[in-house]
Order: sequence, then C-alpha cells, then structure tokens
Amino acid sequence: MKYIKKKAAVLLLADGTIFHGKAVGVDGIATGELCFNTGMTGYQEVFTDPSYFGQLMITTNAHIGNYGVHNAEVESENMKIAGLICKNFNTGFSRDGGDGDLETYFIEQNKVVISDVDTRAVVRHIRDKGAMNAIISTATTDIAELTKLLAEVPSMEGLELSSSVCTEKPYFVGDENATHRVAVLDLGVKRNILTCLSDRDCYLQVFPMHISYEDMKAWNPDGFFLSNGPGDPSAMPKVIEEVKKITADGKPVFGICLGHQALALSEGITTYKMHNGHRGINHPVINLSTKKAEVTSQNHGFGISEEDIKNNPNVEVTHVNLNDDTVEGIKLTNKNCFSVQYHPESSPGPHDSRYLFDEFVTNIKSYKN
Repeated sequence: MKYIKKKAAVLLLADGTIFHGKAVGVDGIATGELCFNTGMTGYQEVFTDPSYFGQLMITTNAHIGNYGVHNAEVESENMKIAGLICKNFNTGFSRDGGDGDLETYFIEQNKVVISDVDTRAVVRHIRDKGAMNAIISTATTDIAELTKLLAEVPSMEGLELSSSVCTEKPYFVGDENATHRVAVLDLGVKRNILTCLSDRDCYLQVFPMHISYEDMKAWNPDGFFLSNGPGDPSAMPKVIEEVKKITADGKPVFGICLGHQALALSEGITTYKMHNGHRGINHPVINLSTKKAEVTSQNHGFGISEEDIKNNPNVEVTHVNLNDDTVEGIKLTNKNCFSVQYHPESSPGPHDSRYLFDEFVTNIKSYKN
C-alpha cells in the first residue's frame, strides 16, 4: 500500500490555544464559532442544517465518513457549517446505496476539513472555557497570520444570521388539496420539518424571514409555524414584532428552536448565550404534562430565561432538560401558541417527540371546528 503523507493543518482558538492536525480535501481557511456535536450518526444532515451556519463543527464521534453520503439525506440545498474538525476522516465508505464519499462531497462544497485532531482534548477545553471563535487552516500554519484573521471574526452574540440562509421568495410544499394550510416563517428551516408537516395533511407556503404578518395572513393559513435557524435570536427585532402580530391572530402557532426563542422574545422573555449549548441526538427532556421522558435531537447555543417565565403569568414551561434543567418548551396560556427548543423532526435522532407535530395539527383542527 502506498503511503500518502498528509499536509499539516492547524486549529487556533480565540484564547490562543493551538491544536494540530492534517488537511483533508481542499486547501483553505475557515472561521466561525466552535461547537461540538455528540451524535454518532447523521453527519450529513448536521452539515446541511441551516442552524449551523457560521460555525466550525467538531464531531466527537471518532470516525466520520464511514457510510458516505446519500443525496436524499440533506436538510438544505448545500452545506451550512463553516468547516469541520474531526479525529478520523474516512475517504471510502461501506454503505450499500451510498451516492458518494464524504471527501468528494466536501471538495464539491469547497469546505475546509482538518482531521487527526485530538478532538477529545478540544471538546474538554471548550466545555471548561465555553464556546468561542476559532480558525482552521490547511493553507498556512503561520500562527501570527491566523491570529490576525481570527481577531476579525464577529462574536455569535448579537449576530443575525437567518437572512443568510432563509428563502428569498415564498414557495410551496405539499399537496395543494391538503386539508390544512400552514404558513411557515423561514428563519433557516430544515427540509425534514417541512416533510413532517406535509405528511400530516398540511399544505405549506414557506415565507422569507422579512415577510410581514399581513402578507402571510393574505394567504389565509389555518396556522403558523416558526422555524429553526442560526444566530442570536435577540438580533432580529423586526422579526419579533411580526411574531407578536402572528401570535395575536388567534390561529395556532408552533415554533421550533429559533422559532421557540422568537416566540419567547415576543412575550418579553429574554434569551441568553449558553456556555456551550446543546448539540446531539441523545438529550433527555421531560414533558411536564405527561411526566414522560423523551430522548431528543438538539442544536442550539441560546436559551430562554426561566426567571422571566416565572414573572410572566401568560407563559408556562412545558418541557425541561434533564441534564441541566434548562427550559425546553413553553406554551402561552392566553394564546393558541406553543414551542420547543429541541428538534422533534429528529433528523438525525430518535422519533420520541414527533407527537408535537400531531398536537399542532390537532390545534388546527380544533380551531377550524
């Protein structure tokens, strides 16, 4: 077997910590907030999730790429992560029916990857120090040069990113003869969320994030959906004003992830930057109504204030994270609205929480009757 010497690569964190690795695929430099995902499967869905826009991904699973890629397993039209840091990058794959290998996929997407990194050490470092910006480079290992470039990267806190990933024009999903019509506010929606709604006899019109409530209402939907997406939720004041109008409409509203945070902000509940956030497919959440635990798929770096909820009689906590007691779901007691912080469409992840889509459709049916 011919030995192929890999080119040196480097990972530099905002606090000056340096990790060394090897280049995979294209040469280049990538920057963004460093985050880690603990899922052992579903890497293609993760890489194409719009909620990861502007972030450098560390995969904690030791092997990435072993089952290649499949054309149907994407959550948006292209890769959304800024770049990838991993331990072992597989250039081949063993999956029957696979459409290609992961290295070729990254090259086609022009995304920088570095492998052979001590990812356990990186994750332990940011678990202690918190999420921070970083830079990866296969083009140069000059730390002084990379430090200058890293200093120019904006903080995720206060950064609005949804406008970079949402649709520019409204479009339709599903059967136009479906029983229910749902208006989707696209803040960076995943395709599988739209599938979960259309599979439940809903015809969807997906609207850009800067659409007005009046334009959405003109389509005469039976309910409204507030999607997931990237960035700081508090950096979207105009969107929050439109969400206030949406929730005052009286028709059912369902929000996921960034949509959940937007719903909270519309009710005066503040958001905050988490130390590291939740990203993986095994996060335990308890439903306070049923007292049942759910294993959930999560991807968020911001949360909503539990203290503010306690001081707001119109907002009730419905779901709580069993790892750290953070708020994972709310409902408005005076409006027909509810939301969750995690991803019930579970792509990737377990399907414990897909009943939430059924609850939304039930709310629509009740409203129409």
